[in-house]
Amino acid sequence: MASAREYHQRTKHSIASVQADRHGLDWANQPLPFKIYRGLAPLSLPRGLAPGAVPALTALATCRGAGQAPIDQRELARLLHLSAGILRSRRYPNGQVMYFRAPACTGALYHIDLYLVCGELPDLAAGVYHFGPHDFALRRLRDGDWRGALVEASGGAPSLATAPAVIVSTSTFWRNAWKYQARAYRHCYWDNGTMLAHLLALAAADDIAAEVVLGFDDAALNRLLGLDTEREVALSLVALGRGAIPPDSAPEPPPLHEDSEPLSAAVVDYPLIRAAHAATSLPSGAAARAWRAAGFGPTPVRPAAIAATPLRPPDPAPGATIDDAIARRRSARRFARTAIDFDAFSSILRAATRGVPFDCNGADCASLVEPYVIVHAVDGLAPGAYAFDVARAALEPLRHGDFRREAGMLDLGQELAADAAANVYLLADLARACATLGDRGYRAAQLEGGIVGGKLYLAAYALGLGATGLTFFDDEVTTFFSPHAAGKDVMFLVAIGNAARASR
Repeated sequence: MASAREYHQRTKHSIASVQADRHGLDWANQPLPFKIYRGLAPLSLPRGLAPGAVPALTALATCRGAGQAPIDQRELARLLHLSAGILRSRRYPNGQVMYFRAPACTGALYHIDLYLVCGELPDLAAGVYHFGPHDFALRRLRDGDWRGALVEASGGAPSLATAPAVIVSTSTFWRNAWKYQARAYRHCYWDNGTMLAHLLALAAADDIAAEVVLGFDDAALNRLLGLDTEREVALSLVALGRGAIPPDSAPEPPPLHEDSEPLSAAVVDYPLIRAAHAATSLPSGAAARAWRAAGFGPTPVRPAAIAATPLRPPDPAPGATIDDAIARRRSARRFARTAIDFDAFSSILRAATRGVPFDCNGADCASLVEPYVIVHAVDGLAPGAYAFDVARAALEPLRHGDFRREAGMLDLGQELAADAAANVYLLADLARACATLGDRGYRAAQLEGGIVGGKLYLAAYALGLGATGLTFFDDEVTTFFSPHAAGKDVMFLVAIGNAARASR
């Protein structure tokens, strides 16, 4: 496969591709929802942590905070629990237990794992750890301070050099591809993104500096974690905190031979996923440094629309805390066809689109994604299709009308997008992203779509509304919003509205 964009093209949903798909779910071969190491002693994390008091909309709207708070085991427990932990479960009549974790995830298949690389913390020894949500514990894979290996793999990313702790996200492809086949590589970044939306908001609320690092030597990072890269790969790093003494250079890590429970009786390989990951990988720390230096700037400014509708000012009483929003979050299964308030919709859009702190997008958190909206029922806003101008905080009308039927069609013919009050589509100019950042730009665009989508989720629940992420007919979405969206591709879709009944 020549490029990430070729992968994207080959995994697009169309009416013909969906009708031709005969893939069925082999329930007897469903993968485990956790990575469970054999023979490693668990280090149980503290429970019963005090909730935070920072409003969700404030935390979500923070891009690059000044965060100076220290990091210890209790803080890590809080971040891990509310960004990747189990919040509730449901036992079915057949005895099966379904575990629901903090962030949204495609198919509730939870294929994203978190690893911790830290220096010596006040109550935690330096090491490389895996986080096990199933028993809320860390397991140490390597002793000692290996942060220097991350700095070298990133080509000297400044945020990693002074971070006392780093969270690494990985995906085990089969745990999602079991249902979604080759399209699961997109879900690596969607589902990592919704998880990072939680992590970044929590870090902002707790006054901890955080930056998402996407520029790194893939093979070096995978070796450090001891991953079988035919099945599991590193996706991103988040540098947490600042002010730590820069680590020493790290030696070549010896191989790890830790064993884990088999995922299922048989694992189906999707070569297209591995080819896409290879096409977007970086071969060295030097390549990562050059990639980061290329960076990307703000979306080119377009002429202001005369008829654009400005968002309402931020609400001085901005809803629930970030802890409460995470606890409330579900994936709505049904919406009432009732209107939501324009003030609330304005607050959601403002909070979710203030930027993501990547290592490659500058101090102003320049964005690769552009929101487009179909409005069905927002009081004070005419139904229709809009482009959201983030810089001006205004909705530019593309055309007015009742587009519930069209929205339902774009959502693979489902009712959720038709019944919601509004649908937010996050589009990216992949040609621009890849021209600037190479094929690695595809990862950045998909991940940013997932993070902004995760923020939309949390902002909606902070204000007592419902939300759900949906899949879509790719080219039909672009066509619907064209000519304004010509040449762009949809990364993520979130429907927002009043939930008709309790969900999930």
